[in-house]
Formats: sequence, structure tokens, C-alpha cells
Amino acid sequence: MPVIAMTREMGSLGKDVASRLSERLGKPLVHHEIIGLLADKMRLRKSHVVRFLEGKAGIWERMTTDQTSFAIYTADETLRLIENGSVGVLRGWGAAHLLRPVPHVVAVRICAPLNTRVERMMERLQTEDRAFVESEIRLSEEAHAAITRRHFGVDWQQPENYDIVLNTERLSVDECVEEIAALLPRPGFQETPESMRIFANLALQMHVRAALRHDPRTAKMSIGIDTSDGRVTLGGVLEPGLDQDDAMEVVQKVKGVTEIESKLRVSALPRYKLDS
Repeated sequence: MPVIAMTREMGSLGKDVASRLSERLGKPLVHHEIIGLLADKMRLRKSHVVRFLEGKAGIWERMTTDQTSFAIYTADETLRLIENGSVGVLRGWGAAHLLRPVPHVVAVRICAPLNTRVERMMERLQTEDRAFVESEIRLSEEAHAAITRRHFGVDWQQPENYDIVLNTERLSVDECVEEIAALLPRPGFQETPESMRIFANLALQMHVRAALRHDPRTAKMSIGIDTSDGRVTLGGVLEPGLDQDDAMEVVQKVKGVTEIESKLRVSALPRYKLDS
């Protein structure tokens, strides 16, 4: 069964589509579960994680949130949930972009015109303050755009980044579910040995990256990671004082790693010419 990775705009009814699709397929919907995992790993409050994701974090919260670690741990936890069979429909978390290389993942975007979304949110929040609601929507979209641009190099609103884009101004929630469900039996979205191999390599790469980020000895290392069937290749230049043996030790403890090749080099200390 394919995994559905869904992104949505605030007020687009994407939450409803994801929930209804999960019920129809009898497969778990994952969204809030990752918040607790991230908060624990980064030693943050859950409310801090939520505000950061929604673009509502204050200056201090933004300054104290390591955005690179946030992205690495998010990818790591997302892939672990999928490996454990805990995901049928995955909403948010950049999953549609993270998993784009995997053929048996269906990338979905749920959208609607801004005016339609503003009216829906005004009704949902029982407010007549249109300016406030529109501001909240724009903040959410700016935060989402910044995250996907920085970590995936894509514009999350462009349709070519998805397998299907559905506009809930024209389609009901049930019609959206029908359109997505109709894709799932197609041969191109079925699990195959090759698609599972692609997923396994991606998952191992992210698990290795998270392990390196989590260990104080290797957290500051800028390392390229290639994975292929359990084999891990590390590349890059380490700053003076960092030890490639530490990286090797961390990586060999990651489940699924069968072989490690290091192409790491240590940067030479800068030379200073003294005036005579």
C-alpha cells in the first residue's frame, strides 16, 4: 500500500481530507505524533515546536531553535514511523518533499483560493476580523515556504512538486478523497524491490545524519553522506580539532549500517605570515 504524504494550506480543508482518507483506507494518520518526538529530542516544549512550525515563534524562540537540527530530526522521525508501519497518511512535516524520490509515496497538495480560505477560517474562529485571519494565513505560508526552500530547495506551492493538486473551492472533501484513492492502485505507485531500496537508502542516510547531529563530538561536522544497501560513505572536510574516528564510531552504531567508507579530510591549520 502506498504512503500518502500531504501538504495543505491553512483553511483549505486539508485536515479534513487527510482524516477522511485515513478512515477510508483504514491506515493511521500521522501529524501530531511527531511533535512529541521532536520536543523530546530537542529538549523543547511541545508548544514551542508548534509555534515554530506555524511561524508564530517569538524572537527568543527563533533564536533558541536550531533549525538545521530541527529539520534533520524531523526527517529522521518521519522515516522511522514509516519503517515501523505507523503511517498510512502523513500530513505536513515536509514529508511530500522529503519522500519525493520514493516511487510508492503519493505526494498530495490540498489548496484553495485565499479569499475562500479566509472566509472558512473566519467562520471556524467565529471572528469578523478579516485582517487578523488573513495575516495568520500569510504568516503560516511564509513559515512553510521558508522551511521547504531552505531544506528541500523547492517552492512548496508549485504543482510540479506533487503527484496531484486538489482545489477544495471546486471539490468537496469526499471528492478529494476519491481522487486520491483512485491513484493508489496504479502500477506507478506500488511498492517494488527498487522503490523499497530507494526508501531504505534514504531512511539510512537520514538516520546516520541524525546520529551525527545528536552526538556532541560530531554535531558540528559538515559531512556528505551517501548510502547504498547498508554501505555508508562519508565525505567532506573537517575543521581542525574534529576527528574522523569519532564520526566512524557514531555511524557504525546506527542500525542497518553494514560497511563504512570514509573520504573525510581534515582541514590544514591556516598559515599566517608574520611581518619581518
